[in-house]
Amino acid sequence: MRGALGPRGPAAPPPYKCLSKMQRSSFLPSRPAAPLRAPRSPRRCLAGLRPCSEPRSFPPPPFPPFFFPPFLSLFFFFFFPPPPFFSSFPSPRAVCMHCLSPKMMWPTLSGTPSAPLSPPKEEPRRDNVYIREFHPSEQEVVRRIFYEGIMERIPNTAFRGLKQQPLTQLLYGLLAVICFVVTKSFLLTCCLPIFLMGMRYYFSRKVILHYLDCALHTDMSDIEQYYMKPPGSCFWVAVLDGNVVGIVAARGNEEDNTVELRRMSVDSNYRGKGIAKALGRKVLEFAMLNNYSSVVLGTTAVKMAAHKLYESLGFKHVGVVEHYALPGMTHSLLERMFFQLRYHRYRLQLREE
Repeated sequence: MRGALGPRGPAAPPPYKCLSKMQRSSFLPSRPAAPLRAPRSPRRCLAGLRPCSEPRSFPPPPFPPFFFPPFLSLFFFFFFPPPPFFSSFPSPRAVCMHCLSPKMMWPTLSGTPSAPLSPPKEEPRRDNVYIREFHPSEQEVVRRIFYEGIMERIPNTAFRGLKQQPLTQLLYGLLAVICFVVTKSFLLTCCLPIFLMGMRYYFSRKVILHYLDCALHTDMSDIEQYYMKPPGSCFWVAVLDGNVVGIVAARGNEEDNTVELRRMSVDSNYRGKGIAKALGRKVLEFAMLNNYSSVVLGTTAVKMAAHKLYESLGFKHVGVVEHYALPGMTHSLLERMFFQLRYHRYRLQLREE
């Protein structure tokens, strides 16, 4: 009788489809080994430590290729270059663990001290302007700064000063109408304003040059004698980079216990640095140290920047003199017609008398 083991020993193996995947592989022939290939030359890491195995990547195109057909893309790129938005993307590069900074690999945990940061870059420090008393060796430099400051008032008085003279503007307008009625010439009427502006410049230059000549031959001729020796008076200069760039004077009046701020001027190449305000504060400090009750000043400046400077120092506008007469004016009809000057008075009360 044949048993479960069969007549010749153990039973026959089960069919092939009943085998597991691992058992089936034992029946398959072995695959031939792949031929050996020479390894690629590795690309060096950015840090230069070991080869970087990451693949090289390339920056994406500025526009996706499916936006336009090829001919429309060429048309767009030729006439409409990509906006800065697309060009602001950084081009990616292949990185590995050695190409990353320690902060990118190991972020700083809260509560742990971070690596010491490099000191911030120092901003360029502005040179300090310091105010000191006048020295006789600086006489010529001081006179030059004063001369240039007064010469700037010639075009300002001739042209900008006309905005503050409404009656003069009306007179010039009537002259233009009369010129057109008499001559019937549109060309001559158009040339009349040019003639009027030229006359204003001529008379402004004539009067201001005469005033400048008087000033240079009086107090500005000997600053040491006029400002430094008398009590209650002083003259200061502003020094920047070893150069005298500004001047101011103070002259006391014992009758009404006031001090007058005079001859303030700053070199045109050094304006906008707070030099004028520093000079004004020096005069105020001088007035308080000498127990003056107030500081006064008068100016014929046309620029609003000068008036705003005095107001920022605390001065109050107390009045204006129309048709102010400078030394050397002849008061002729033509001079009154083409030269007008307004004299503004300011006052700063330091203490009650």
